[in-house]
Amino acid sequence: MLIPIRADVQLRARPLGNWAIIALNVAVFVLSDGLDLSVVQRALPALDAGFPSVPEYLTYQFRHGNLTHLLGNMLFLWIFGAAVCDRMGSINYVMFYLAGGVCAGVVFAMFDDNKLVGASGAIAAVTTAFLVLFPRVHVTLILWLFFFVTTIQVPSMLLIVGKIILWDNIFAPSLNHAAYSSVAYSAHLGGYAFGFVVSLGMLAIRALPRNQFDLLALLKRWNRRTGLVGEAPFTPAARPVRIEELSSRPIQELRVDPLDQLREDILDRMAEHDLDEAARLYRRLIERDARQALPKPQQIELANHLAQSQQHAEAVAAYEAFIAAYPGAAEAPQVRLLVGLIYRRRLSAPAKAAEHLRVAFEQSTREPERQLAWEELQLAEAASGGAD
Repeated sequence: MLIPIRADVQLRARPLGNWAIIALNVAVFVLSDGLDLSVVQRALPALDAGFPSVPEYLTYQFRHGNLTHLLGNMLFLWIFGAAVCDRMGSINYVMFYLAGGVCAGVVFAMFDDNKLVGASGAIAAVTTAFLVLFPRVHVTLILWLFFFVTTIQVPSMLLIVGKIILWDNIFAPSLNHAAYSSVAYSAHLGGYAFGFVVSLGMLAIRALPRNQFDLLALLKRWNRRTGLVGEAPFTPAARPVRIEELSSRPIQELRVDPLDQLREDILDRMAEHDLDEAARLYRRLIERDARQALPKPQQIELANHLAQSQQHAEAVAAYEAFIAAYPGAAEAPQVRLLVGLIYRRRLSAPAKAAEHLRVAFEQSTREPERQLAWEELQLAEAASGGAD
């Protein structure tokens, strides 16, 4: 069993729209369980066979068959919805969510005569919107195999495309149809298609803020690496731009944010395994804005390269940028320990070392790491004038 518990996305604001949707789903379930179910059925009808009424396309999204159905949906909405809500804004997000549920319901009604309840179609739309907006983000999962339980991290693209869409909704049901016969796969697939197409379109017309890590940016870099400069991805009618057309465009249409361009160049060099050049460009990036951080895997890889190259001051700065950007990451205690070791052993900064070593000791779950952090902390505190 794989259960998502966290996505490595820094939120800029509280995702109030996502919280409101979750609260409404929970409230409807509690009321339907505590009152005569017929009251809720009359107020919030399911999506019925035949020709559903317009209200049914909205109300079915807030009804769930049982507690497990509700909890599973709300977990996925909590993990993926917060980041999408943060990027879209609460009002736009709520409208997108409801429209995704309506699209899922329409697709379901076209192919199935059964009743439909649940938020799965709308959440499917949110899930592929997350894929479009955050394709390089890693998602932390609980891996539960009999008596063995651990956590793993996988790229969102692999999880959503490979596991959630292809395996859960196409391959597994075809292998054992009886075990999955009560699941509305057509609604899921309709929601996935809606979320992907609409969110990608919103990026393309800049109805959503662009950055260097969204799916369009990845496609742009792929085009550049493969030599397809001048061709727009998935645009068969693309043609080279003439000089007179280029010179007649408004200046703001041609302007590229220099920080975004630097980040793209760093990621390109890392993809080509040119870490020395990536490190040089990274130094330029943080000179312009010290708060900048790369995606989690690339930030760790670059910091490790700087440490291995004996560039200790630059390495701890890169590690600290990782900690600031991803404070809840599973690797944070190990990174804290490493930073503490570099500060004490290489940079002769025992006070700074003690700050990191203390946190590493408190947060580490592995006994060897806790022991090392404790021993180094005693040395650092002794060198800096005593413990608290």
